[in-house]
Amino acid sequence: MSKLPGTVARRRIYLMRHGHVNYFSKDLLEGRSDSKSVPLTKLGREQAEAAGVALSHIKFDRALSSGYPRTRTTAELVLAAQPAGQAPVLETEARLVEVESGGSHNVFTREEMIEAIAHQFENADQVSARMGPEGEYFAAAQARAIEAVEDLLRAPDWHTVLIAAHEGINRLLLSWAACKNLSATGAFEQDTACINVLDFDLNLEAEGGSFIKRSLIKAVNVTPYNYTKHGMNQTSLETIFEPYNE
Repeated sequence: MSKLPGTVARRRIYLMRHGHVNYFSKDLLEGRSDSKSVPLTKLGREQAEAAGVALSHIKFDRALSSGYPRTRTTAELVLAAQPAGQAPVLETEARLVEVESGGSHNVFTREEMIEAIAHQFENADQVSARMGPEGEYFAAAQARAIEAVEDLLRAPDWHTVLIAAHEGINRLLLSWAACKNLSATGAFEQDTACINVLDFDLNLEAEGGSFIKRSLIKAVNVTPYNYTKHGMNQTSLETIFEPYNE
């Protein structure tokens, strides 16, 4: 099994959120696009490129995205900063797509929408909690994301991997890494193109039970385009609903 240098059986995941997108673009509002296919904005590409520079000295054994254009492009821009011939082939892991929303929130203003979504993250550990009245259950979304990560951790051919995913799914994975449940989902801010660093100590000889001996969160919500967060006074959800012009 490949392992991080100086460790017995440890792997590292650089878990990113995709760069900035405009969920209120003319194409989206007029039905020519949808929230799954929305691309990165110019700002989003710049954010991903900044992450690429920050990570350019790290050799990734594998790289994955959820497959949505915004995560795929984010990962591609990060990998483009790798030394020539070093970047791995980008893979798709569909189990890491964003938590599926559904149904009307019965809200009409930006402030009401922000509050409704934030409330859902904060209460993700409640029985039958879901992303919207008809959306995906948080427990189900977390389960598929955990399954994807556990399958990745069982693969023997890597010790450092890049994953580009989404705010909701990242929150669920961070909550799992922190406390093995959904209770911390609302606490993990995920700014666009942020980097989280998760280490896992493994026991691949384990029979039954968990083969993950320990999970360690080394870094959360690091934004290379603004390391100190100066001026970033809004939450990640508030930022989503800000007007944007190229």
